[in-house]
Amino acid sequence: MPANPPHPAPASQDGTAAPTKAELVDRLAGAFGLYYGDFTLAAATEGLTPSQAKTLSVLRFSPAPMRALATLLACDASNITGIVDRLEKRELVRREPSPTDRRVKNVVLTVAGEVTIDAIRARMHTTLDALDTLDDTERTALHTLLGRVFPDGRGGPEYTR
Repeated sequence: MPANPPHPAPASQDGTAAPTKAELVDRLAGAFGLYYGDFTLAAATEGLTPSQAKTLSVLRFSPAPMRALATLLACDASNITGIVDRLEKRELVRREPSPTDRRVKNVVLTVAGEVTIDAIRARMHTTLDALDTLDDTERTALHTLLGRVFPDGRGGPEYTR
């Protein structure tokens, strides 16, 4: 007999056992995998790599320095330079000096970049169809919960430091 018997999982409101953290991680991994696959296919229809499309998506919230983009995309600074160079060549982003530090270049989404990321999101049929199965209350609850679990997930000012 184990010295510390396992505690039963707390019950959810309907009386069933609440999922464990491991079960939640598995569910998130599955959901994010499907989302990422959908995003990747949609980005390809615009002739973009997933990293290029993710860069546009991050910049949707606010301009960001190159260093912050490298951190967000979990890539080396030289990789982000190449990504931004290719996006800039297509006029989807532009570089401009930071208003607070002229040595820093911020990457800014252009109007063409906004149109492109909107087109990518509109082509994410697997994700959009799944979200269509939720009613307004469920979408609000999901939005709230994701905001609590991933409070910095929007790509806002916390990434531009």
